Amino acid sequence: MQIPLEISFRNMDPSPAVEARIREKAAKLERFHDRIIGCTVVVEAPHRHHHKGKLYSVHIDVSLPGGKDVVVDHAKPLDHAHEDVYLAVRDAFNAAVRRIEDHTRRQRGDVKTHAAPPHGRVARLFDDYGFISITDGQEIYFHRNAVLSDAFDKLAVGSEVSLAIDEKEGVAGPQASTVRPVGKHHIVEQ
Repeated sequence: MQIPLEISFRNMDPSPAVEARIREKAAKLERFHDRIIGCTVVVEAPHRHHHKGKLYSVHIDVSLPGGKDVVVDHAKPLDHAHEDVYLAVRDAFNAAVRRIEDHTRRQRGDVKTHAAPPHGRVARLFDDYGFISITDGQEIYFHRNAVLSDAFDKLAVGSEVSLAIDEKEGVAGPQASTVRPVGKHHIVEQ
């Protein structure tokens, strides 16, 4: 860290043991991001007039390059395990690690992308079944029961649909397990 770790205690006496645990956890943050600028940690005990157990709150502010801060604020924990200050510190630092990892993944561009379901157009229709032509020219068989929302009767040759292709082929070749008519406002990326 470029700026020394700042630790403060509110509504409680400073504890060397808790401070040592915080320093240990803060040092481990650098495993997840090697250029942390600074870190501020505030441990707060509730006011004395609470009638149930003391639930500690921990606020962590980690400064990263580019003006990005990762903030974890367990101001009102609902978890009664946070009656133990060490567990409250652990949970707050675990949340900070997750957020730093997410930030690092976004920076590297390692974000999950979900492939769009296959799209096609109805090529041929019969009484209870039909065939969909997909982008590679292949025709996929589908039955009336595979069409969602009982929309089989609304389909026409040329209707655009998205589909899920069944892993095992039927008698007529590849088969769609689900066919969803695509509305006129839906944009298909191909």
